[in-house]
Formats: sequence, structure tokens, C-alpha cells
Amino acid sequence: MALLITKRCINCDMCEPECPNQAISMGMEYYEIDPARCTECVGHYDAPTCQQVCPIDHTIIGDAQHQENQQQLWDKFVLLHHA
Repeated sequence: MALLITKRCINCDMCEPECPNQAISMGMEYYEIDPARCTECVGHYDAPTCQQVCPIDHTIIGDAQHQENQQQLWDKFVLLHHA
């Protein structure tokens, strides 16, 4: 499942540089995650780094509209980094 940044985001700039897939960018009001690029850090780290560095609890959550299993996230990682 791709991740989603909620409106709780305070635009602290912590998450964007931590994303190894360049899936995070500034949206109209707060940061957004591109679900086509988000692998929840599969292939890079054991846990999503954006969630780990976010200072506000429950701001970066699973995106129910983009559900993927571990194999699908791994396949996306391979396409993004080994093309």
C-alpha cells in the first residue's frame, strides 16, 4: 500500500529528502506522496523513513485507495531502480 500524507502535515520539510524514491513533493497546501513511486521503502529500508522522521503522529498513513502487498511493492521498486 502506498502511503498518504494527511492534512495534519505542518510542512516541516523532514520527509521529502528522506524518500529514496523521490515520491514526496510539495502539493498545493502540504506535502504529497506519488503512489506510483511509493514503495513504503521496500528495497531500501525496513520501515518507511518518512513516517520515522515525521514529527507529527499519524500524519503519514497507509493509502486505502492504493493497496499493494509486499511483492507488488518489491516489483515497483525493481521497475523504479533497475530499469
